[in-house]
Amino acid sequence: MDVKTLTYLFVGGSFALYIAIAIWSRAASTREFYVAGGHVHPIANGMATAADWMSAASFISMAGIIAFMGYDGSVYLMGWTGGYVLLALLLAPYLRKFGQFTVPDFIGTRYYSHTARVVAVVSLVLVSFTYVAGQMRGVGIVFSQFLDVDIATGVVIGMAVVFMYAVLGGMKGITYTQVAQYCVLIFAYLVPAIFISILITGNPVPQLGLGATVADGSGLSVLEKLDRTLVELGFGAYTDGVKSKLDVFAITMALMIGTAGLPHVIVRFFTVPNVADARRSAGYALVFIALLYTTAPAVGAFARLNFIDTVQDTAYTEVDSWFRSWEAIGLIGWLDKNADGRIQYGPGAPFAGPPRFAPEPGPAGERQVTNPPTAAANEVYVDRDIMVLANPEIAALPAWVVALVAAGGVAAALSTAAGLLLVISTSVSHDLIKNTFARNISDRQELLYARVAAAFAVGVAGYLGINPPGFVAEVVAFAFGLAAASLFPAIVMGIFSTRMNRHGAVWGMVAGLAFTFCYIAWFKFVAPDTNNSAHWWFGISPEGIGALGAVLNFAVAATVNRFTAPPPEGIRALVEGIRVPRGAATSTTAGH
Repeated sequence: MDVKTLTYLFVGGSFALYIAIAIWSRAASTREFYVAGGHVHPIANGMATAADWMSAASFISMAGIIAFMGYDGSVYLMGWTGGYVLLALLLAPYLRKFGQFTVPDFIGTRYYSHTARVVAVVSLVLVSFTYVAGQMRGVGIVFSQFLDVDIATGVVIGMAVVFMYAVLGGMKGITYTQVAQYCVLIFAYLVPAIFISILITGNPVPQLGLGATVADGSGLSVLEKLDRTLVELGFGAYTDGVKSKLDVFAITMALMIGTAGLPHVIVRFFTVPNVADARRSAGYALVFIALLYTTAPAVGAFARLNFIDTVQDTAYTEVDSWFRSWEAIGLIGWLDKNADGRIQYGPGAPFAGPPRFAPEPGPAGERQVTNPPTAAANEVYVDRDIMVLANPEIAALPAWVVALVAAGGVAAALSTAAGLLLVISTSVSHDLIKNTFARNISDRQELLYARVAAAFAVGVAGYLGINPPGFVAEVVAFAFGLAAASLFPAIVMGIFSTRMNRHGAVWGMVAGLAFTFCYIAWFKFVAPDTNNSAHWWFGISPEGIGALGAVLNFAVAATVNRFTAPPPEGIRALVEGIRVPRGAATSTTAGH
């Protein structure tokens, strides 16, 4: 069977599985909708957490970033992996012991303030919608390439599937769906990586293949060959970085603490029976996550080598079909600047912006790019988000492997999108409606509001997927920065400081969120022409500004706290109780 037929089978089969699980595990109460009843096994929760964690940015975009940024792309590996460890060890057990349903629930109760709860909801919704935009774009890319539909139609299909299992099953349905999605995505990621590692180095273990000798008789290792090849083409060496140390530190820190503040990951630790199981599930999840994250550097390096070997100085009429298929949806573009009919790849943008194609083919049969050319000799535009998805085709792997990767990409995007949409809906229904504006509604009414909010969130996510503000990992990095600057400091101070009061927490969250949002909006959307290190504060890029926003949050909170009344004695006792090991399996709550 051809790739298209196999993709329909693999993706369609996975969708049928997800929907069947949602119907089987339909939530019957708010506790099942919010935290899956609180009785998920640690291994299952570890798989679900890994799937929730490894979004389209991890599956689709991270290796693409590493492929094109080389050494500088390591900030995503260090930040996201280190952030999960920070979350698992520093925050998750204490939040589980506290026993609330949501992050705003914790903040509202800990800081004895409806205002703090509302600010946390606003922060959470902003972070989650920023994050989910990247996931839906990933869904659209996969569908547009492998199922011959446009990106908008692909996003709508993804919305429909997420609606089925997120709105029907809530956290209960999402949890068991994510277990299945983890199995799909990790198999889809590792299989082509193993194939390609064998083809390039003869070593079946990609993590070892990255440091192995290339099986072409040159005697060079993979990284040595990649360095030499890129330098010959005019690029910098793959193993050299161009970012400043301060910016690398800031991006890594923003991703780490942003990870620890991500609400859709934190809520996963409320789904297990007790604190001990929360710790176990965090350990299992780290193992499951490591399978992909330790493979990503090899996938990125292999993809860049294969891309150059296949494209460089190849006649357009002889280039493999994968190039034209990605060209057809606008994610690859070629402008024949020297009119020789051959593809020349090098540094610099080939033309202004993403490709715009003329309706008629050019003299070499290419899709003519109508954008103004730039002075760079490079003739090729390639969207970095396609590298993992295109890698099996570039390496000429069997059709079933290509289809498997498509199913894995969809699974990664949908698993995280569902988790994000759920925390949005629970924050609206539980924190805003039930605990703020309509306290007397019944459990059944609250469940209805949660489902309505989830349906609305799916619609907004679909719009953002069709009209995304950037490529997948870039958008996700912004979400991590916003979480780092708003939620993380409030959570940390709420757990480890008995003196922090509601005034400090609220003003800290507002200051950190406002500063980070404005910085990102200015340099990425209002004045993108000034998007270079000469205009950045202290040379920190928008991707890393969340670290500075977090420092501002802590500073403002500490200053305001110093000049305002301390929290009530009951809240101080509550904070002390969260950190006491005895009785860890029981839930601790406080009044408002």
